[in-house]
Amino acid sequence: MLVENLMIRKVHTLKPTQTLFDAEELMRTKRIRHVPIVDAEQRLVGLITEQDLKRAMPSSLVTAERNSLNNRCIEEFMVRDVIIGHPLDFIEETALLFFEERIGCLPIVSNGYLVGILTNTDILLNYIELTGAHKPSSQIELRVDDQVGVLSRVTTICADHRASIISLLVYPDLKQSSKKIISLRVKSISPQAVIEDLRKEGFELLWPNFPSM
Repeated sequence: MLVENLMIRKVHTLKPTQTLFDAEELMRTKRIRHVPIVDAEQRLVGLITEQDLKRAMPSSLVTAERNSLNNRCIEEFMVRDVIIGHPLDFIEETALLFFEERIGCLPIVSNGYLVGILTNTDILLNYIELTGAHKPSSQIELRVDDQVGVLSRVTTICADHRASIISLLVYPDLKQSSKKIISLRVKSISPQAVIEDLRKEGFELLWPNFPSM
């Protein structure tokens, strides 16, 4: 999936000459934590976040000090060296960038112009949707041999029981290098028949793994 499929296109922005009070009000009314700062041509020139505001105006300040800061320009406090993304970047690589750089948002820029924004919340929601965790379903986890054709055997069993697969993930088994973990969600609240046939096929069931099953 590309960033352009997930990014927010209607971005709330401010100008460098606007005040900290403007930034605080925008974040409060729109319930956002990051505001890109753009020039008159919508070119990205900076970023100000909720954390930047807290550092600039700590709660320990008395009212008079806080009021004087409210009128200070954003350009005095904004981050200028902003990490950016492109609409055609892959979500997987972008998620890694969020993790490595420990950022909460990523302004999306094309030809120098701000065209969108992506937040860590957007990526988390995308993961939830991809895994189908928000839909009525049952999760099954198997430990399987890392061999060609294993995945086909698993999906065939699901198909035989008309159990529609909502999502399917395959990842390395950290305990056994010769094994893989298959995690799938099926559109069934009672997948016992599927589970029994998976066991009969010789797959090691990790979840659900109750003594009675």
